Amino acid sequence: MTFEPIWAVGLMTGTVLDGNIDVALLRTDGETVESFGAYTLAPYPQSIRDQLEETLSQARTWAFEGPEPAIFAEAEDALTRAQSAAVAALVKDAGLKNEDIGIVGFHGQSVLHRAPQPGRIGATRQLGNGKLMHDILGIPVAYDFRSADVRAGGQGAPLAALYHQALLKKIGATDGKTAVLNLGGVANVTFWDGRDQLIAFDTGPANAPINDFVKSLGLGDMDHNGEMALRGTVDEERLAKLLTHRYLSAAYPKSLDRFDFLSTMADGLGADDGAATLTAFTCGAVGKALDLLPQRPEKLVVCGGGRHNPAIMAMLKTRAGVEAVPAEVVGWRGDAIEAECFAFLAVRVLRGLPISFPTTTGAPHPLTGGELAA
Repeated sequence: MTFEPIWAVGLMTGTVLDGNIDVALLRTDGETVESFGAYTLAPYPQSIRDQLEETLSQARTWAFEGPEPAIFAEAEDALTRAQSAAVAALVKDAGLKNEDIGIVGFHGQSVLHRAPQPGRIGATRQLGNGKLMHDILGIPVAYDFRSADVRAGGQGAPLAALYHQALLKKIGATDGKTAVLNLGGVANVTFWDGRDQLIAFDTGPANAPINDFVKSLGLGDMDHNGEMALRGTVDEERLAKLLTHRYLSAAYPKSLDRFDFLSTMADGLGADDGAATLTAFTCGAVGKALDLLPQRPEKLVVCGGGRHNPAIMAMLKTRAGVEAVPAEVVGWRGDAIEAECFAFLAVRVLRGLPISFPTTTGAPHPLTGGELAA
C-alpha cells in the first residue's frame, strides 16, 4: 500500500540546554524525504531554561528511585505549552494552517536516561505531554518515542538512524563509505551499507564535557569556535588512559547519558589544555567507534552543534582518521536534522512502522514505538 507524503513538524530540545527549541517542517511518507520545509530555533524564556536546569539536577538525585520530583510535572506543563506555541508560529510563518499538518513529532526534554545492564532493563524519562499539545494545536501528536524500546530491553537510543539512512539515500551514499556523525551533548554514529545493514550507537561524549568544563571555570558556556582547544596542548598520556575506557571497546548496541563522561576528565589541567584534551577524547572515541563497524567509513557527514567547532572537525581527521564534512556540504541542514528526524519518526508512528531495530537500539526485534494523541 502506498502512503502519500504529508507535512509533519518535528521538535527537539537536546540535553545541552542551549535554551532553544528546534522546530522543523518535513514532507515525508516515513520512508523517503520528499522535501525540507521551514526550520527555526525558538528560544525558551529564561524562566523555563532555569526550571529545566533545576529539573535535570533533581533528576540525577532522583535516579529512578521513588516518586518523581514535583518539578517534573511543572516543567512538563511549561515546556509543552512553549513548544506548542513554537509549532503554531512555525506553521503560520510557513504560510500553512494547522489542518495542513499531518502530525507533530514531540520528542520532549530528556531528563534522565539509563542504559540497560545485564539482568536489568534500562530506564528513560522524557518530559512532554503529548495529549496537552494535541488539545492546544488540534493536530495529531506522536510523543514518548523511547519508552517502548526501553521496556522491551532496548537502549532507547539512538533513534536517528532511520532518518540518517533516508538522508544518505537522498544523496546516493549507498556504498557504506559515508556515515553520519551527530555531535550533541553525546556523539552518535549511523552506518548503512546501502542494503540491509543499518547500525547506530553512541560513540562517546561530544560537547557536554567540554561545555561543562568551560562553564566550571566561569569562562562562558562553551569553547566558542574551539579557540581554547586550538590554543591548548593535548595531555597525551591522560588521553591514552581515557581512551581505554571499557565503553569505547564494548560491542554495540550501546548508549550513553550526557553525564556518563564528565568534565572531571580534565581535572588539574589549565583551561586551554583541558579543552584540547577533552576535544581530543571526543574525536579519539569516534575513531574507536569506527573501528567497530563492519567496514570503516572513509567520510563522516557531521551534524549537530559540534560541527561548528573547528577544533573538533580538525581532530576528527587527525585523531579519528576520517574525512569529516559539515552536513551543509552535502545539502543537509545540520542544525535541523534532529528536529526533522522526529517529524520523520512521527509519520512512522502514524503508519505503525517500526522505529527501532536490534542493530540500532538493541531492541529484541523491529519495534514500533511512540504514543499517539489524535
